[in-house]
Amino acid sequence: MKVNITSENGTAVAVLNGEIDHHTARSLRSEIDRFVITMQPERLAMDFTGITFMDSSGIGLIIGRYKLMKEWGGQLEIRGTQPYIRRVLKLSGIERIVKIV
Repeated sequence: MKVNITSENGTAVAVLNGEIDHHTARSLRSEIDRFVITMQPERLAMDFTGITFMDSSGIGLIIGRYKLMKEWGGQLEIRGTQPYIRRVLKLSGIERIVKIV
């Protein structure tokens, strides 16, 4: 799985494609964290439009990035979730702490 990360007006946009599971979450976490720690954006937007599968590793990925952004007062938002992923996020309670667009 590959992530494409760009910076747009103080927002880091991480466009994810493929599946998020325990095999892919580690590399995604590393790439996103490296970019965020280096650039320290005001906001991190994770774009899930291209995600075809997500298990609990995706929840962990989101929560970890939320904590990272919160360390210096940044914000996290999730974009482009498919209906079944949005349902998983809702059931997990993530929508209480992370903005889902």
